Amino acid sequence: MTSANILKFYINGSWVAPFSQTRMGVENPATEETVAEVALGNAADVDRAVSAARAAFDAYTAWPVADRIALVQRVLAIYNSRAEDFAQAMSTEMGAPITWAREAQVWAGQVHIESTIKAAQDMAWEYDRGTTRIIHEGIGVCALITPWNWPMNQIACKVAPALIAGCTMVLKPSEIAPLSGILFAEVCHAAGVPPGVFNLVNGTGLDVGARMASHPQVDMVSFTGSTRAGTAVAAAAAPTVKRVAQELGGKSANIILPSADLAAAVKGGVEGCFGNTGQSCDAPTRMFVPRNRHDEALAVARATAEAAVPGDPQAESTTMGPLISKAQFDKVQHLIQSGIAEGAVLVTGGLGRPAGLNRGWFAKPTIFGGVTDDMTVAREEIFGPVLVILPYDTVDQAVASANDSPYGLAAYVSGPVAEAIPVARKLRAGTVNLNYPAWDTFAPFGGYKQSGNGREYADWGIHDFCEVKGIVGYSA
Repeated sequence: MTSANILKFYINGSWVAPFSQTRMGVENPATEETVAEVALGNAADVDRAVSAARAAFDAYTAWPVADRIALVQRVLAIYNSRAEDFAQAMSTEMGAPITWAREAQVWAGQVHIESTIKAAQDMAWEYDRGTTRIIHEGIGVCALITPWNWPMNQIACKVAPALIAGCTMVLKPSEIAPLSGILFAEVCHAAGVPPGVFNLVNGTGLDVGARMASHPQVDMVSFTGSTRAGTAVAAAAAPTVKRVAQELGGKSANIILPSADLAAAVKGGVEGCFGNTGQSCDAPTRMFVPRNRHDEALAVARATAEAAVPGDPQAESTTMGPLISKAQFDKVQHLIQSGIAEGAVLVTGGLGRPAGLNRGWFAKPTIFGGVTDDMTVAREEIFGPVLVILPYDTVDQAVASANDSPYGLAAYVSGPVAEAIPVARKLRAGTVNLNYPAWDTFAPFGGYKQSGNGREYADWGIHDFCEVKGIVGYSA
């Protein structure tokens, strides 16, 4: 990363000084040390970026689809060439263990761009239905607001389909983890993205995000973050009747069927919950196990949790990094305390930092057993390495409990596929994973209920950034 760019915004093809003079320290959550300063924008910075995107839209959206695909292929090539830069940036800004940063965080950006390119090549952009020509074309100027927990996953899932659809855009990465977003702007510049097509403004949700969502010249907002922030984005966007696509919070259920290999299913569920230090919106955080095997499940979960290795993100042996910030650490501690106070069985973990760690926002890998639906830890999104295990008597009861949530982003079912499929059909979630499959970046990703609307990944994401036009009488 060019150090000079950290205090600038990328607008209309150039790195420019912000109108705002406000700055914010970027903390390494593993050390609690400030490692950089980033500029925080204001409404005037957003207006300048949106104006550039609006001015660039007509010419860019007229590019042939093949040319837009070729542009994203150049973005991918340069992104890949800077993979280690991205890994180090994300390890620094969010505390991701370096192996995880390379193999999951950087890889996610790569594979989503690849999937979007493949989907665009296979997509029918125009076709006839009777005498009507159906046309998919870019929606316009897009405001892209991305979170800190999967920086490149979410930037790739928005920027790649928006570019291919023929949109122009303004990106606001999380101000907590902005370094990788600045790197991505450098990649877009090096790839030859035309001036004004891609713009980046750093800042807070209250100042920059709110102005982006309410801006009358923005045609669409694509937001990933908390449900609370998502409702504010939707309210800000409503007066201008722009499209709002949101991927929000989750409290994903993981039903382990009586016929499942319990040890393997519990181990996989704990590892899935604790990946990314539990800071994934679709993490399987509520595990349902047959009541008569509850104690057995707790023993497996304890052993799996205690095998995690929290510590220095730069150490190859580390498997769990810190939480993103003191605020998140305090929230997780509060929710662990609520679990203890409300009578859940603390199987392992608990309050405070893991042994041997006296700085950094590290939380203990924590398992609660004997959890009931009414407990706070069973209902609230914790966003940390905390798994709750709920015993059930019948599969129908487990399904009812799984669906008794304001969230519906993801769900998990373990057991023979023939038995798991009928259960999956009953779960009110956007993605249901059977027996912990490999990540499918061509599957639709998004939520039911308060987990959002719209779908990301591959052609699903492209469609979110398109308007559909019908020219009636086209072939009459």
